[in-house]
Amino acid sequence: MTRYSRTIPDGKAGCTRLADRQQEMMFRMKMFHTPTPQTGVQAPAAQLSLQQLIRADQLAALRQTVLLSIPVNMVLGAICTFVAWRAGHLAIALLWLACSGMVNLLRILACRLPVQRVAALVQRIAAPGAGVIDLNLRVHWMLALCSGLVWAGVALLCAGYTAPGTLFYLTCVCGITAGAVTHGFAYARIPIAFITPPLLAIIASLVLVEPDTTRVALAAAVLLYLGALIRGSKVSEGLVSHASALKNEATTASQALEVAHRDLHQFAERMRYQAEHDLLTGLLGRAGFMAAAQAMAARREEVLCMMFLDLDGFKVINDAYGHDAGDQVLVEVARRLQGCLPAGATLARLGGDEFVILYALDAQAELPELLARRLIEVVRQPFARLAHRHIGLSLGITLSDRDDIDEMLVCSDAAMYQAKRRGRNQFCVFNETLNAHLQMKRDVERDLAGALARRELAVWFQPIVQHDGQTLDGFEALLRWQHGKHGAIAAPDLIEIAALAGLSEELLRFILEEVAGMIAFLQSSGRSDLRISMNISPREMERLVVDELVVSMLKAHRLPARMLEIEITEETALDLQAATQTLVALALQGVRIAIDDFGVGYSSLGFLRQMQVSRVKIDRSFVTGLADQTENQALVSAVLQLAGSFGFQVVAEGVESAEDLQTLQAMHCHAMQGYYFAPPMPAAQARARIEALAQA
Repeated sequence: MTRYSRTIPDGKAGCTRLADRQQEMMFRMKMFHTPTPQTGVQAPAAQLSLQQLIRADQLAALRQTVLLSIPVNMVLGAICTFVAWRAGHLAIALLWLACSGMVNLLRILACRLPVQRVAALVQRIAAPGAGVIDLNLRVHWMLALCSGLVWAGVALLCAGYTAPGTLFYLTCVCGITAGAVTHGFAYARIPIAFITPPLLAIIASLVLVEPDTTRVALAAAVLLYLGALIRGSKVSEGLVSHASALKNEATTASQALEVAHRDLHQFAERMRYQAEHDLLTGLLGRAGFMAAAQAMAARREEVLCMMFLDLDGFKVINDAYGHDAGDQVLVEVARRLQGCLPAGATLARLGGDEFVILYALDAQAELPELLARRLIEVVRQPFARLAHRHIGLSLGITLSDRDDIDEMLVCSDAAMYQAKRRGRNQFCVFNETLNAHLQMKRDVERDLAGALARRELAVWFQPIVQHDGQTLDGFEALLRWQHGKHGAIAAPDLIEIAALAGLSEELLRFILEEVAGMIAFLQSSGRSDLRISMNISPREMERLVVDELVVSMLKAHRLPARMLEIEITEETALDLQAATQTLVALALQGVRIAIDDFGVGYSSLGFLRQMQVSRVKIDRSFVTGLADQTENQALVSAVLQLAGSFGFQVVAEGVESAEDLQTLQAMHCHAMQGYYFAPPMPAAQARARIEALAQA
């Protein structure tokens, strides 16, 4: 016997289906049987071949679907008779309807009578040795053919499909043939026997009676339609036969139940493993880690140590070597980390290049600082597929005597980001300072949307002066918010929190509106020579369509683009490259481009030229106290020389003394900014300063 793959039931529903199968098999043992050639005694269905069981399923489905389709057949027949009567063909229509009704009655009886009685009625004309099931199928096939021949007679009702009601009859015949295929999905010979005569009659009428191009084309379409229906019938029968074979494969219900239980258990175990583990590295995934961590926290007696690990420079690996190489690196990193784990520790991959370690700090446990250094050292070792490139590791460490794993994850993640800010291959232990910062971020994230709606935030402006230290060159727009609980919130924190809260676009629109107001004031005051600078980070440019927002703001307020300067901070070379398209679009619109905090980032000279940078701002760390620092003077001098060669201006940030001013003037610095000239001030105060200068 041909073997077929077994479907696996799911849970209680699977057990219910198996119980239903047992009842169905008992029904067939009573209803479907065949006489043995020697004795004529009826053999039970349990001894039937797989093919006979498939035929039994086909007959059961056929008897149900024929009963569903007959009412439609009868209604359509009555409608066709009515239409023919109105067209003046009552006699032939009644004769046709009588034939159709007689065949339909026989088909109903064939479905209603027991299968043994139907077989007995046709035993004389059936082939010797035919079984009950085959005899019943033959009866239905012959009756379907008779019904199809009757429907072929529709051509007589409309004069070979030339009468005015031809479209109606074509629609009826095509509809009923399509319905026959739909209902006769279990046994293809039945719908094929029904649909072939009427459709061939249509084709013959279209070709032979009053032929023209349209009727011949329609005949070809009907022929194609017939072929499609026949193919669909065969495909449907094949699917039903295959499904029946799968259903009847089990020899006994108990064996099927045993196999189903075993397979279901294995499937559940496999699904549970996939849900709890990372399939790439074999480590625990997020769900598996949370379950293991909760169990560890429930039985722990010591302080728990959690380490949140993130690879440094992994994105470069994916971009430069491809994701396959990146996956191999992750597998190797997981192997190396596992080799360093203390006893009883849990290691998991949370996703991407993030890993987490949890272990109990008992008396014999390794100190977190020592373990962190060992992990950093083992990961920074060269990788076979990465020539001349190393991977770094940043770690955040949290110690806790509580069982709040979610809170530990948040804290260790915050410590990891603090380690990243310090550079590659660093670790940081979560402390009170980070805790206060974390609480501040939570409160600010909760309150930011309301503060934006109430316009509690403000944009202050710090003057930028020219070489002489007195002539106003413009202003830098600086975001300010005085939080009710945490006081002044730094602008970088605001931007980061806005991104976490999904408020980046709202915050940028607010800043742009404030800057637009100041530019409009300068323009109305006759100071179109000044410019307003505002900071936008490359990460904001990745998330938002900054160029569209800026240009739409300028157009809405009818402001000249030259009076706006976008300062982009140096963060990483990749961030700058991601912002290239946006910066080029802004530069083409006439917006000035500046590099902020120049000297502490990664921008190259090629990038400065490509972006049409109008000026760079030397970071305050190189300017404050410049008069007493020879090395910083050399750096500033080098930047000024580059500015002369590349045609951009230089602004020195952080000027806080007369000595620094004099040193910069001696070096011919183009412009300066700092508390020595003026601190950041509210918009109203900045406007008053401009008006005072105008009066002077």
